[in-house]
Amino acid sequence: MKRCPLSVVFLLLAAPAVRAQKQFVREQQTWLGVFNQTRFSQHWGSWTDLHLRLHDRFVREKFQAVTRLGLTYYFSDDVRLTGGYAYVHHFPDGARPIGQAEHRPWQQVQWFTRFPQARLMQWVRLEERFRRRIVRNEATDEFDFNWRARYNLALLLPLTRRRFEPGGWQLLLNDELMVNFGKEVRYNYFDQNRAFAGVVYQLNKHAQLQAGYMHLFQQLPAGSTYRNQHTIRVFYFHNLDLRPPAAPPAVPPGAPGS
Repeated sequence: MKRCPLSVVFLLLAAPAVRAQKQFVREQQTWLGVFNQTRFSQHWGSWTDLHLRLHDRFVREKFQAVTRLGLTYYFSDDVRLTGGYAYVHHFPDGARPIGQAEHRPWQQVQWFTRFPQARLMQWVRLEERFRRRIVRNEATDEFDFNWRARYNLALLLPLTRRRFEPGGWQLLLNDELMVNFGKEVRYNYFDQNRAFAGVVYQLNKHAQLQAGYMHLFQQLPAGSTYRNQHTIRVFYFHNLDLRPPAAPPAVPPGAPGS
């Protein structure tokens, strides 16, 4: 019987380790976003946000565009439930030679905690992701599907005397964790984490501008490839309350001021 050379044995034993070796994709991106929440009545409102994400030295190429719409039910001023639909377009990038469409129904519970010197916002979001399958550089009528759960926490700390009033500046610390699950997820149950630090300027009682740095760490579907991303993030937030102003309390007949 012929003996197997030790070099061959070593290569066979080392092959799984070579396949599992971690690889890192380093990215520089710029994220631009516009958000609107409009409240129509005591319990109902709408959610809209639009995003354009650029990459390749921050701004050279388009990476992704997102349009997200939702209908919100207000349990109170600080607790709300939203459900809606998002369309995501992934522009051609590396191994993806053509654009890829993604349809994303989503549901979310969001709540706020107000402290004398801080504001805390949290949400838990569930997404159903349908990504159009690409075969031989052609889009097909089939879709890959998975669920994704997201937990987002944002802390606002005032930096000036005006605090949360128009003209005030705040420090924003934000972290969002995302986890995949479903039959088609094999290697990346952990999806990504987004850590952000920046400043907020309160333009007026309805609008604010946020800008800062975000670090994104993501495990790609192959399982052994990770995205290590440095991101400039600029978001504009606009909130409208269309409810009629509360009527002053009625004065009983004969009372002072009647």
